[in-house]
Parts: sequence; C-alpha cells; structure tokens
Amino acid sequence: MIFVLANCFHVILPAMAVIMMCEPLRLYNLLNQRRCVSRLAEINYLGLIDARETQDYNTSHIITAKNVTMDSEGKFLLPVAVEVDSMQHVVVYDSSTSCLEEQGRAVECAHALAKVSLYPVHIVKGGFQRFSALYPFLRTEKMMYTITELEDLKIYPVEIIEGLLYMGDQKQGMDSGILRDLKISAVISISQSDTLESRSIKGNQTILNIPVADSVESDLYSSFERLCNFIGSHINMGSRVLIVSRQGSSRCSALTIAFLMHHLKYTLEEAWRYMLKCKPTMRPNTGFLQQLSEWELHTLGTKVTDITEPLF
Repeated sequence: MIFVLANCFHVILPAMAVIMMCEPLRLYNLLNQRRCVSRLAEINYLGLIDARETQDYNTSHIITAKNVTMDSEGKFLLPVAVEVDSMQHVVVYDSSTSCLEEQGRAVECAHALAKVSLYPVHIVKGGFQRFSALYPFLRTEKMMYTITELEDLKIYPVEIIEGLLYMGDQKQGMDSGILRDLKISAVISISQSDTLESRSIKGNQTILNIPVADSVESDLYSSFERLCNFIGSHINMGSRVLIVSRQGSSRCSALTIAFLMHHLKYTLEEAWRYMLKCKPTMRPNTGFLQQLSEWELHTLGTKVTDITEPLF
C-alpha cells in the first residue's frame, strides 16, 4: 500500500526507505561539502543516480552521477559501483520530474533504491533540466573518477538562500572562477588577517572587509545590524552575496545565522538547524553563540532559544 501525503512531498512505503522530493539547492550543497578534502571522495557519502536514458547521460550529467539501466522486463538495474545500502545520502534525478505523482523514471528508480537504502531517497525537483540551468558549472561528461580526482574537485561555497546568499571560506572568496560561476555581486570577508583586496570593487564584486578575530572575546554583535542591512539591500535587488571567513565555519556562519534571524525572523534555534542542513560543519564559537542569543532578543523582543541545549 502506498500513502501519498499532501503536496506531493513524501511517499511512505512499508519496509522501505522514505522517498521525498528535494530542491536542487540540497543536491548542490551535498556536492560541495568537505572536511579536509571534498566529501565526494568518501566512498559511502553520496549515491547520486541519473535515471535518464543512457544516451542523455552520456551527453551530459551532474558531476559524479552514475547512470542506471533497465533489464528486459523494464526494471531498473542499480549500478554495481554504488553500494546504496551503505550510502549516507541517496539522490536520484531524471530529466524533469517535479512531483512524486508524475510516476516518471526518477520515481520508478527511487522505488528500487528505497528497497535497499537505509536512509531517505531524495528526488531532485525539476530533474537535470532545472539543476543544470541553475548550476551549469556542475555538468560534465566525465563518468569515472580516481580518489585523487575526487579529492581535488573544486568546492563551491554552500548556498543558504537559493540564488541569493552563499557562505564559504577565504580562498573561495578570492577565486574569480567561483565568483563568476555563482554571479556574486558582493563579498563580505570577516577576518582579522588575509582580507580580500581592500579596493571597494574587485572585478564586478563589491568587497566589504570586517576585521574580527575568531575569538570568544571578539565583538561581532556590534556589526550585525549594519551587515544584515548591507546583505538585505543586495538580495532585495536580486543581487548575490557571499559571506566568507578564513575557514568558513565560525565567523561567517555566525553572521549568516544573524541574517536569517533578522531577515526571516527565525529564532536562533531555527536558524541554527537550517544552517546545519546547509553546512553540517558550521560552528560559531561560544562567544559568537552568546552574541547570537542577544541578537535573538534584539530581533524578536525575547530570548526563545536555550543555548545550553546539546544542539549548541
């Protein structure tokens, strides 16, 4: 028996993994996670499946995706190189499926994957057409990668608000190719040293350097109002903003959380959980966490979030 929930978002199958739609942003962020190197080099990190016809896959596909074929009875044969049962993330796409009720190739393939996956199976909403339109630089014809090639893949900043707000590290903020691919209009660099070029314009990007050390004693709070207004003024015009700090985990994530609280009226906990979905390794230091708690009081008029909870 199949239970289809409202708005075509979930299908729950007895003794099978949950199948759900996901926005292209989710796959983009999965492709751009790293620890020391790209997480795509981890053998059990991401199982990305292209459910389109082989000729379409051979022409162009999303980076690291594996194609599936069908047997004589029209059933999907999963790639032998992908151990779906051990993958932390399982994502499938076809040409353009946008809802589970369409019953296209992606949905059929997802059902096959769900029989063996221990984790939810995600179908990219809009398929290859939508994803490649948003992120054409993540298309490729390459089918096989060595571990070294996977480790050396270019990592892009994570996307926080689709097509508007991104977060990364200092090197990404200085990479002209990344800035061009993402169409970044403004870069906020929060770093005590190694600031971006101090000119007001670098290429076509407005550069704003904020000299703050990654220390529990540093004051970022006093800059929240000005920086949130700066970000808001850009994205309200449809311009894209990139926030960076040296490692891309503490200072830039603190400011990004502050902006989500300011712009979307999130509580600190809501913004924190949202950020963890975009970048699980994000981690404002304890000093910035306390300042974010004060910012919650400023933006919402009350402290809703208990920062002593294990989540923080």
